[in-house]
Amino acid sequence: MKILVFGDIVGRAGREAVYEYLKTHKTKYDLIIANGENSAGGFGLTNKVGDELFKIGIDVITGGNHIWDKRDIVYYMNKGLNLVRPLNYGVDVPGVGFVILERLGKKICVLNLQGRVFMPPIDCPFKEIKKWLEEFKSQFDILIVDIHAEATSEKIALGWYLDGEASLVFGTHTHVQTADEKISPKGTAYISDVGMCGSFDGILGMKKEAIIQKFLDNLPTRFEPDENDRGINAISVTIDNVTGHAFSIERIQMRNM
Repeated sequence: MKILVFGDIVGRAGREAVYEYLKTHKTKYDLIIANGENSAGGFGLTNKVGDELFKIGIDVITGGNHIWDKRDIVYYMNKGLNLVRPLNYGVDVPGVGFVILERLGKKICVLNLQGRVFMPPIDCPFKEIKKWLEEFKSQFDILIVDIHAEATSEKIALGWYLDGEASLVFGTHTHVQTADEKISPKGTAYISDVGMCGSFDGILGMKKEAIIQKFLDNLPTRFEPDENDRGINAISVTIDNVTGHAFSIERIQMRNM
């Protein structure tokens, strides 16, 4: 079973780069996942953009702290789509923290968590996933986890915590692809951050001039997605659909698309 995961999609440039890649590579994969919390104008997700991502071939959209930035996301989350927000926001917020799909005769669960180090003070991702596994583990064959977090240490700790429980644990949020992909001893594929899809001419997908000015004067500044040098960061992961163990994880980097 081959899984493709795109890093945080940032604005139109990110969406177009993902579309260009999928035009020639979509058929290679059994499941395609993307973090879409920044895909609408660089912040949040809308009905229109979400529908566009599903139409071009994304099977599951994961979120994070920016998933709430657009007003109509509450309605969109209640449409029953394969859109997940961090599980550890609790049961009182809109949407769901996981979805279960069937591929190659196996049930695959895609789950979203959010870290707490340098992030909003939500429920503990470690305690929440442990409690969740006790209830839902029997309902799927393969578990894939997006840990949307700032601190590399927190992501690595969660990767070890889920070694043998998940087939794949991948990090999102920082928009910078890390070079620490590995297969853990019990068969879990891991990477601290997949990176981003968008403009690599700016800063984390945004126009660099406004961000540099923000560092210079610390005044309120409007950030806008850049459109130049669009590209993708992604990972390709191969999972044994009998054992659920991953046996390869490969970083993908493409620019000037």
